[in-house]
Amino acid sequence: MNFIEIFIKTIETQKVNTVIFSSLFIIMIGYYCRKKKIFGDNLAKVLTNIILSVSLPALAFKSFMVDINHEILHKGIGILIWSILVYVILILLSKLIYIKYDDNDSLRVLTIFGATTTFGIPIVIAIYGEQGALYSSIFNIGYRIFLYSYAYVKMSGVKMTKNNFKSMLLNPIIIATFLGLFLWIFQEYLPQVNISSINSMGKSVIKSFSILRVDNTFPQFYKVLSYLSGLASPIAWLAIGATLGSVNFKEAISDKKVWYYTFVKLIIVPFTNIICLILLRLIGMPIDLVGLGTIIIMMTTPPGTVTVAYAISNDKDPILASNTALLSTLWAVLMVPIWIIIVEILWSTGIFI
Repeated sequence: MNFIEIFIKTIETQKVNTVIFSSLFIIMIGYYCRKKKIFGDNLAKVLTNIILSVSLPALAFKSFMVDINHEILHKGIGILIWSILVYVILILLSKLIYIKYDDNDSLRVLTIFGATTTFGIPIVIAIYGEQGALYSSIFNIGYRIFLYSYAYVKMSGVKMTKNNFKSMLLNPIIIATFLGLFLWIFQEYLPQVNISSINSMGKSVIKSFSILRVDNTFPQFYKVLSYLSGLASPIAWLAIGATLGSVNFKEAISDKKVWYYTFVKLIIVPFTNIICLILLRLIGMPIDLVGLGTIIIMMTTPPGTVTVAYAISNDKDPILASNTALLSTLWAVLMVPIWIIIVEILWSTGIFI
């Protein structure tokens, strides 16, 4: 599959172009409303407070309301391991990459944590289908753990001391994440209930679920979680646009720091992943073409809405965060197909076999 075919397939896929168009369009709405003073000076912070206190906890918990497939989990064990290691590596590497900037916490967090859910997964599914969807779900486990713990600590300014460790643990996002993770891992060992449903053949079947799998045992509450979690991306995009609306647009995209960030996020980060995965494959870590492609796509994404929300809410370079989201989103549309081609070329050489 050549570059033109991959590029066209990526852009023409409805899930992909919908994500790209929706994010940019809603950002522009926020930008317009701020310029026209429809949105007040503090609206961006109010919106992100709603996301951090209500929407993201619902999203974090809801994401773990899925079955465990042990066969798939076994096949994806290499991705699961890497989903933890990669963030440790990026945390250390980003310190060196941005060493010339005095206060680099925002740049580091925006670089480490991309929009894997809203940008990466739709493209993975479009290119690799169901197997890619499964691998991306496994990869996102490590992402969520570090996003709602390390990223929160860095962007909020909370220090890992005895006095505030309790307040950090009581953060709604962290509570929801680790509670959901626990329920996902141990769902087979918790009290079970039988739920009747209609299968694809139109027959009634009974299946056992953990009593705390609210997607099946308490669908009314699960619907509430769905409504709240669905607010995260559009509200964050509005907040990005509103923040951009407070500065001159031409000045925003002329910031050399933003261009440097975009280069690091879309070139250095995926390149680092490829080098590390080649080394890990040499020592026996299992990975296939779909797994490799999934990882690279997930890492070649603009900053996640959560990290941008952290920046805006905590006044950690909110304008910089919004600028990086806008510019890197535009460039990611081009870079993702390029990296897919590179992955296929590398795989054809036999390096990963």
